[in-house]
Parts: sequence; structure tokens; C-alpha cells
Amino acid sequence: MDVARLRQSFAQVAAHGDEVPLFFYADLFIKHPEVRDMFPISMQAQRGHLVDALVKIVSHVDRAEELTVFLQGLGRDHRKFGVIAEHYEAVGASLLATIEHFSGPAWTPELQNDWQTAYHLIGTVMVAAARADEQVRPPWWKGTVVSHERRSFDISVLHVQPESPIDYLPGQSVAIESPSRPRLWRYYSMANAPRQDGKLEFHVRLIDGGAVSMALTSSSIVGTEVRLGAPIGVLTLDQPPADRNLLLVAGSTGLAPLKAIVDQATALPKPPQVHLFFGARTAEGLYDLDSLEKLAAEHAWLTVTPAVSADPRFTGETGNLLDVVARHGDWSGYDAYVAGPSQMVQDATARLASAGMAQDHIHIEDFGWSEP
Repeated sequence: MDVARLRQSFAQVAAHGDEVPLFFYADLFIKHPEVRDMFPISMQAQRGHLVDALVKIVSHVDRAEELTVFLQGLGRDHRKFGVIAEHYEAVGASLLATIEHFSGPAWTPELQNDWQTAYHLIGTVMVAAARADEQVRPPWWKGTVVSHERRSFDISVLHVQPESPIDYLPGQSVAIESPSRPRLWRYYSMANAPRQDGKLEFHVRLIDGGAVSMALTSSSIVGTEVRLGAPIGVLTLDQPPADRNLLLVAGSTGLAPLKAIVDQATALPKPPQVHLFFGARTAEGLYDLDSLEKLAAEHAWLTVTPAVSADPRFTGETGNLLDVVARHGDWSGYDAYVAGPSQMVQDATARLASAGMAQDHIHIEDFGWSEP
């Protein structure tokens, strides 16, 4: 498999924008109408998920370990849709038909072999992960929303009680489906480390046009049964934790996975020094600051720095969150964990790397791909 040729091919195909997922799903549903019921009525969000997953896979195709972890998570997570091994063959055939269609004259036997080899590897890893997962846990869990608190006009904090405990690592996410939005799943990170009672905390931001976030931020959600998918994500502490202090940079509800990591650190025999920067546009957007400041008061190893970028009334740190982080010191010897809006995550990665932080010390979670 020629990695450079594969990436060049994908770049050419991706230039056709939304036509690519439209063609793929049309081809899949025409040839295999039995799979249509696995998907929501509106396919807009699903088309975006397909493209983003392909971007992730192609960009990591030469980073075997990272790609394997990502694909294993996808394989386990796709169980919630009722996906079985036979479906991968149908998806692969439609994917190759789509790539061929948009490649035009550039489609050659060599390029076809590249894509067939790549998809075979993808399918093999995902199927193996799904089969192993079947032995230890269900495809999804029932959960009941036991509390809802609106923290700002567009952010709510929910607590969900699963019917049985979910085994996950702090920093990971699960997909949530509301009964009022069947077959629409939206990923949310748990904002707490696993607890004895199994209860999960989620920070939900209302997204313009986001059907799932709209359902979950309604106060009437309390008492509703939701479905929870398998935990996914790699924004987790090294096990055991590396002998380095932590820089946590959270934008908006990107706070959730980082708060879970802080929660995890409270149980460590010797917690590292943790510096958490929490940014929002306005003071109201610092929706969980009281909770964070309480944690900082209880733990000397935790420092919390809130910052806002567009609120002249705020008396604390102001300006671009990454500028605030830079003003507070040299972080090159730290492990960084960054979560929040896509552009912030990308900018943070670039700035930390240019400031001397090793790439393998920068851990990110990009929430843009899972919206709405």
C-alpha cells in the first residue's frame, strides 16, 4: 500500500465536498436497502461523521498504534447500531465505488489495490474489536436522567444513572441517544471518573440545529431513559501516570473530559501538579467555575485559571485562552491535555509544539466532528 498515493487520492476525492457522502450512502442504500433502518431519517450529521472518520483514518494511516486504537473504538461503538461483520463487506464495496467515481481517470489498478488493502485492514481491526467486546459487555446501556441543571442559557449539566456500571477511563466519551431523536447519537464526555454508584455527569451545550443537544438540554429530560454507547477516546492519562505535571486547557464544554481527569488525580497516591485553564467568551460561559474552585481549595496540587475573551466586566484573566496559557509560563516539560472547539484544539496543538512541547506529550480531544 502506497501511503502517499492513498493520501493524494483522498485529497482529490474530498475536494468534491458533500457530494462524496451523498454518493456513498445512495450507493449503499440502493444496493443494501436492509441497512437503511440503522440510520436516522435525516442523514446530514451522519454524512459529516463519515467524512471526518475518513479524514482521521487517512491522516493516521502511517501511525499504526494510534490508528488501531481509533479503529478498535469505532468497532466497539458501531455495535450500538446493530452492525455485524457482514455489513463491513457492503460498506467496503460502496466506499470503493465512491472513491472510483470521484477519482475519474486517476483510478488505476494500483490505486484500487491501495484502497482495498486499506479497507481490509480497517474492517479487520473493527470486526475483531467488536467481537471481543461482545464477550464482555452489551452494545449499549440504558440510562436514566436523574438530574438536570441549566448553568447558562445554552449549557446544562446532567447526571445519568446507567442500569449497570459502565467501565470507562476518565477523559473518554460515550454516544447518547434520546428517545425523542431515535437513531441520532451525539458524543459527550463523562465529567467524572468512575464512581461506586456508577452515576455519570455530562456537560451538554445546546448546538444550533443540534437535535440531540436540544432534547438533552430540555428540563423535561429528567426521568427519561436514554441509551449510552460504548466508551471511546484516547484523551486519557498514561497508565501508570507519567512522572510529569499536567497542563489542562479546556474551551467551553471541553471542560468535561478534563474535569474527569482531575477527578481521577484526586485518587492518586501522589498526584502531579495540575494547572487547569478554563476559557469561555463570557463569564457566564464559565459554567462550572464554582465546582472547579472548590476542588482547587481542597487540593494544593490543583491550580485553576479561568479566562474570558469577550467580557469587559470580568475581573480575571482576559483575552485569547491560548495567550493566557502562554503568559503563565513555560509548559514544555509538561503533559498537555486539550479539549474544546476544533479551531482552539488545532491552534493549541500548534502553539504548544512550537513552544517546545514534544508532540507525544500533547493529547487532544476535538469536539467539532461530533456536532450536531
